[in-house]
Amino acid sequence: MKQACPALFGAEEDGAAKSWLLRESPLLAALSESQGNAYERLLAESGRNGENGEKTAGGDGALAGEENAAGSEQDAAGAGASEGQGNSFAAGTGAQGNPAGQESAAGNQLGAGKEDAGTPENGSQDAAGTDMTAAANAAAPPGTIGEKISEKAAEPAFILEKLADYDYLMKNFYSVHPTTTAGRDVMNAEKFLSMDFSIDKEADGPQILIYHTHSQEEFSDFSENPEATIVGVGTYLAGLLEEKGYEVIHDTSVYDLRDGKLDRSQAYTYALDGITGILQKYPSIEVVLDVHRDGVAEGTHLVTEVNGKPTAQIMFFNGMSQTPDGPIEYLPNPNRDANLGFSFQLQLKAAEQFPGFTRRIYLKGLRYNEHVRARAVLIEVGAQTNTYAEAKNAMEPLAEILDAVLGGG
Repeated sequence: MKQACPALFGAEEDGAAKSWLLRESPLLAALSESQGNAYERLLAESGRNGENGEKTAGGDGALAGEENAAGSEQDAAGAGASEGQGNSFAAGTGAQGNPAGQESAAGNQLGAGKEDAGTPENGSQDAAGTDMTAAANAAAPPGTIGEKISEKAAEPAFILEKLADYDYLMKNFYSVHPTTTAGRDVMNAEKFLSMDFSIDKEADGPQILIYHTHSQEEFSDFSENPEATIVGVGTYLAGLLEEKGYEVIHDTSVYDLRDGKLDRSQAYTYALDGITGILQKYPSIEVVLDVHRDGVAEGTHLVTEVNGKPTAQIMFFNGMSQTPDGPIEYLPNPNRDANLGFSFQLQLKAAEQFPGFTRRIYLKGLRYNEHVRARAVLIEVGAQTNTYAEAKNAMEPLAEILDAVLGGG
């Protein structure tokens, strides 16, 4: 097990702390010593992607679906912040807040008013579709509408100590939705990097569960290929992980159709019931992946190149179980810090191995069933403008970074 560093980031120039971090985190050691420029390219690209095309509240993916019980109160607060209050949501947890999240969240407010108020029983869901109207196109920076998102030239080498800077961390790694906050007391790089997410491949029983709260999400070529759905992408990921020695359960249950019609009003509630049964049947499962497809402006194409293949960019997503007014008591998540640490380590590993592959980690107010395991994360794979091949190609680097983090690398 990794040991926490008692004085990490306590001073600007703390050689002992830096040595500890490099020793305890081979991932960061590799970044610091050999992948600095590649990582800065990721940060440069993230700065563009975070302002463009991220589904806020009205798409087919995770951001459209909220959870159960009293969702209307939280969503009203989120919509108000987006429509009338500007960035006041970023006051944060206490006085420290998350001011750095304001910039990244500003570009994500476009659809916040589309959230359905819901009911006390069903929570807040929105099945309005994926279009974000012309406003999304207008908000996107030059070079991202109607063309491939490309890498920028390398910036100065990545500096390890920058992770100690809360403002730097939030600006470069996260997009914060108006429905939540991410204060200094929560967003702590030292804490995230000291967590050990390694698992034993040889343990009896399955170790990984893949499922899809929104199984009906399709890719751009679905009309020509009925397999071009997020479930097909999950099947491919499961196979890749099995080739690496993991035992994987792929839950292909449909949680977002009712009476043959698309209905996401209770999808997260139904999904929780389904995966709870699976986890009870297979208590050996330590990793839970809810794989989605994002929804963006029609002119946006979230694609990069990995190993010579056109590859959909992915985005890790964390539910904070917290609004600007404080914790959501009816949606407790004792695994929230671990969930945040897991996505952060995956993000860094992606930066090391596949710069430009990931968008910034997205933080939103509700829980999204990530409380079920410490190693739980929601993953957005491309968007409706990506082809099925691009989405499948993304599973290859994703399997690599999952294997690296779960292997303790």
